[in-house]
Amino acid sequence: MQPNAPRPVPGPPPVPGPGPQQTDPRAGIDEAVAGLDDLNSVPLAEHVDRFEAVHTELTVALSSIDRV
Repeated sequence: MQPNAPRPVPGPPPVPGPGPQQTDPRAGIDEAVAGLDDLNSVPLAEHVDRFEAVHTELTVALSSIDRV
């Protein structure tokens, strides 16, 4: 390394993400799970859509939890 060579300079600090979550991450879970209540009365072809809706809501809730 040369004595007068410029030293690397760190870049700006990372931009902070969104602030603390304002809503309860469980808010949509109850509604999504309630969609399974009458599963026996809907055609089998609709079951996949209902399970996917619950899965999506659970994924959103889990991904929003910070260090739990």
